[in-house]
Amino acid sequence: MASFSLPPIHDNPDGGWGPSPSNIPEQFKFKDIPYAPYSKSDKLGRFADWNDTTNEGRQAAVGLPNTRDARGGAGRSKREGAQAFGSGTANAFAYFHVEDESSFSLVDNKTAPPRRGGFIRGRASGRGANSFTARGAQRGARGGVTGGRGGAQRGGRRGWRDWEKNNRTRESSVAISPQWTVLEEIEFHRLAKLKLDVDDGEDIDTYGRVFAYEKSYDRITTKTERPLQLVDRIKYNTTTSDDPVIQQLVTKNTATVYATDVILSVLMCAPRSVYPWDIVILREGNNLFFDKRDGGPFDTVTVNENASDPPQDPTPPNPNNPADKTAVLEAPSINSTTSLSLEATYINQNFGFQSVQENMTADFAHPNPFYGSEETDPLASCGYRYRVFDLGVTEDEDIKICVRTEVDAYVPGAGNPADGRGLVTIRALNEFDPRAQGAGGAQDWRSKLDSQRGAVVATEMKNNSCKLAKWTVQSILAGADLMKIGYISRVNPKDNTRHVILSTASMRPTDFASQLNVSVSNGWGIVRTITDLCMKMPEGKYVLVKDPNKSVIRLYSVPMTAFVTEDEEGEGFEGEDPELAT
Repeated sequence: MASFSLPPIHDNPDGGWGPSPSNIPEQFKFKDIPYAPYSKSDKLGRFADWNDTTNEGRQAAVGLPNTRDARGGAGRSKREGAQAFGSGTANAFAYFHVEDESSFSLVDNKTAPPRRGGFIRGRASGRGANSFTARGAQRGARGGVTGGRGGAQRGGRRGWRDWEKNNRTRESSVAISPQWTVLEEIEFHRLAKLKLDVDDGEDIDTYGRVFAYEKSYDRITTKTERPLQLVDRIKYNTTTSDDPVIQQLVTKNTATVYATDVILSVLMCAPRSVYPWDIVILREGNNLFFDKRDGGPFDTVTVNENASDPPQDPTPPNPNNPADKTAVLEAPSINSTTSLSLEATYINQNFGFQSVQENMTADFAHPNPFYGSEETDPLASCGYRYRVFDLGVTEDEDIKICVRTEVDAYVPGAGNPADGRGLVTIRALNEFDPRAQGAGGAQDWRSKLDSQRGAVVATEMKNNSCKLAKWTVQSILAGADLMKIGYISRVNPKDNTRHVILSTASMRPTDFASQLNVSVSNGWGIVRTITDLCMKMPEGKYVLVKDPNKSVIRLYSVPMTAFVTEDEEGEGFEGEDPELAT
């Protein structure tokens, strides 16, 4: 038979109720727990009330005082809403979340479906179903919230086929050969953390001639628009290693790294880029050259690169699909990525050529270094300033970069342009079709540019963040005093050959950089990091490639014969993969 023994009884020698404190084990003592006041009238409710989703319920759960009055709101009795003794004291046993859950709210942006029979014929239907759908499509194209079916397809919302648009993969800007070796891979979030403070550049020499900016373009409005003209001028965009001035500076050991402002701005604004690009890096001895490829992405201007749904090119036929083998490649529309890029490049060049006075000129120290004696076509207004920036972190480091910068005009009366005063850079933003795919919620410039310029500028800063940042960095590198940005639109949204100038904005590059949240020190940190990576490599040729579909850049080691044309090689691409040449 099982035995039974009584448990030990701890007697309290002091005569009190319960065991003596000296006989209580440590694990059963309520140590360091504050006293929580209570009242016998307090009601014991639920441990967790999942139905109470109000802000007051969340505040009570974490021990915060109720922000509502003592009556507890509508539908509650005075006795139920009365504050009991101790209920306003912070609860020591309550669980405090690491974040303030009181700021959390559930937002439902879905448009409520219309009830059947909810529309009353008469004045409500007088606007018509067709009018309602058209308004929905128009407002939806501008990014507004509409109930129209057309607005849901063209606005900021996702339609039932939008997943196909966003899942389209872009092609790389350069064909990646299997013989290339990946040396480094850097994510954009790592680049965004870099920082290097660099002083203003030192002018080494100046070349070219600039014309005076026509101030009447600052007074253009949508009511006094001007047609964009086709001006036949020559403007050079020679790569770094082919620049004869840079070749002379290399012999004088002017710097360690050499680049142009166009190439350097892409590298400094790399975390903002979405479209693919590539930079050819050549190391010769202790010198580093940042080059571009002929016909590469540096020769054109992007459009709405940072929009949530950017313009798209037609999908090429799949060679592995039997149904696509006989298919003909669809001709790109005027609103495709390629067509808009060529249109924007044409607009930028002609607006810069048109908005200057050719009868007022200012010559720099030397003539244009790229204009030969056999050339007969007139030159465009352009001045080249070769400037050196010190990238050294300590005084012992001797790492300098020489940059060829460009300015487009000068402001009359603002000083001597040869001394770097009153210089201007000229750029242009273009409007194609607010209702087209890829417009990014842009408003109609003709109706909003004069009355709501801030909204138009904010939309362009969102859709073209990378492009505007590169233009701003180029102006800062060149030491320009002003930036002139023209707003140019099509005469007819269906015609991409005729354009009009609707307005021109003027701003200081440093102020505009603050508005765009562009950090020049972060850009210099990126340049210094890439420079250090390449300086650790042996002499040779490398390519820095932006992944077409990911926020990452990769550094490849390529053969010295890569990207060399037949004219430069002399004997063609002997022993080279033809995919490596442009």
